[in-house]
Amino acid sequence: MTTPRRPGWPRPEEPRTAIAADRVTTAMGFEGYRVAQHRGVVRGIVVRSRSVVGSLGASIQTLFGGNITLYTELCEHARQDAFDLMLRHGGEVGANAIIGMRYDANEIAPGVTEVLAYGTAVVIEPAGR
Repeated sequence: MTTPRRPGWPRPEEPRTAIAADRVTTAMGFEGYRVAQHRGVVRGIVVRSRSVVGSLGASIQTLFGGNITLYTELCEHARQDAFDLMLRHGGEVGANAIIGMRYDANEIAPGVTEVLAYGTAVVIEPAGR
């Protein structure tokens, strides 16, 4: 059973899909395209902590020097999750691209890190239109 809508009530919008990863750039535009609309700042934020087992494994890796793969993997997953959230946020505001994309990370407590992916959501179209 559906609930009747009152006249003038906004209709629910169609669910929007996330922006494709190849439509994200750190530059302020895409060659061959023009920005038709700005949709505002979009972001994805993830807060992660190191596990006791991961910290122990990473501590052992530090004894031997070189790349600490356990931390590298943790950072890469956190960045990817933040990036994916930003893409979804961009789709929710009706954009088809993100320009000026950046990452930021902060330690908010010992062993707890915030990773932020952000940029400007835009609608782009081929430059000849």
